[in-house]
Amino acid sequence: MRISEKKREKICEQILDLLYSVSPRFLFTSHIAKEIARDEEFTKKLLLDLKQKNLILEIKKNSKGVFYLRRSRWKITDKVYNIYKSNQ
Repeated sequence: MRISEKKREKICEQILDLLYSVSPRFLFTSHIAKEIARDEEFTKKLLLDLKQKNLILEIKKNSKGVFYLRRSRWKITDKVYNIYKSNQ
């Protein structure tokens, strides 16, 4: 089953809105998938697309500087945060 580009964009907007609402905290991929009610693998693909567009940042280390082996946390970039803030 394929999802149209228009629906993918809407889901990406939901992800950005979620990350904006919890900013400056970081969210794990699994938490984002749960909040937008989507599969984790599909959500990860969308997150990687957003990362390529420089809309979000991937955090691969914990607060102590140790790399995660299988997990990633995500944060909205400052530029996108300011755009959202000015439109609110």
